[in-house]
Amino acid sequence: MLAQAIARIDPHAQFEGIGSSRMREAGFTLWRDHTGWASMGPLAAIPRIPKLLLTMLVTAGHIVRTKPDLVILVDFGAFNLRLAKRLRAIGYKGSILDVFPPATWLDREKPAREVAAVAMPLTAFEHQRDFYRQHGLPIAYFGHPLASQYTMRASRSSPAADNGVVAILPGSRGTELRRHVPALFAAYKELRKRRPQLRAVVGAADEHTERTLREAAARGGLNDVQFVRGTLEAIAQADAAWVASGTAVLECALSGVPAVSLYIISPALVKHARRVYSGRFITIPNLVLDREVIPELLQDGATPAALAQAMDAVLRDPSVQYEQFVQLREALGPPDALEKCAGFAVALARGQA
Repeated sequence: MLAQAIARIDPHAQFEGIGSSRMREAGFTLWRDHTGWASMGPLAAIPRIPKLLLTMLVTAGHIVRTKPDLVILVDFGAFNLRLAKRLRAIGYKGSILDVFPPATWLDREKPAREVAAVAMPLTAFEHQRDFYRQHGLPIAYFGHPLASQYTMRASRSSPAADNGVVAILPGSRGTELRRHVPALFAAYKELRKRRPQLRAVVGAADEHTERTLREAAARGGLNDVQFVRGTLEAIAQADAAWVASGTAVLECALSGVPAVSLYIISPALVKHARRVYSGRFITIPNLVLDREVIPELLQDGATPAALAQAMDAVLRDPSVQYEQFVQLREALGPPDALEKCAGFAVALARGQA
């Protein structure tokens, strides 16, 4: 999205990078395909480290040789921050823009200073902007660039007591599918006992994920669910959605679709998470508004019975969440945030920022 917004300002801009199908479709020359890079927690990341380290070193060398006008890093701090440090260490003097810099909600001074030392941070959240400024660090903020990219549908009345359409969005990582799909499919069965005419639309991120979901549905005897590709298609006709915590929760909220969020990780990873984060919430709408807009069912709390109960409550009164989604959209900043982010990137590339 950012590249497309940049191209509207500078039609002659050329793009290359590390990504996958959506960047390729947007006209990028892919330097590396990052499919399969994502992992959950330090233990799962260890086997990937040698390959990622080599890729980072080769990428740094490529950037120094080709001298692009601007390097844009998007999220993925474990890789991208090291890449930025490496670029500076080997003498790269060009501009580096770090979009969604790490530790957004952790309020940790060390990573903030590390980012600001090698790149220009660009945050989507007032909270992180204020934290950087509190420590005298440079940071750019124009609002959340996704906020204007989704149309909020009109508020819907609750479906009849015996039916409804629910979207099931379990995530895309292998660990997410293994832990979330059984719980969500069981919750759907449980809710159908109360709502016998209930229908489900399952959103898959890609072909591999869809195949995994279809196989799981067949094993569970779910022959009546519909499979579609992506979040937006899954929620298009849904009254509400079960959704793994992540960007998809924000997509639901910005689209005006009530949701119930879940996340389940390994016990070992829970201990690690509790060491680094002690906040009340993990979903973006709840973090931004600092209250539970969307129910969060985590770990042992994400039982089929609890998921079904929470969804039934949302279906009975979807207006409760919808009213708060309006406030969320306002809290995420102005509607032209993406265009302002793109303008800032172009100015950096031209040496004007």
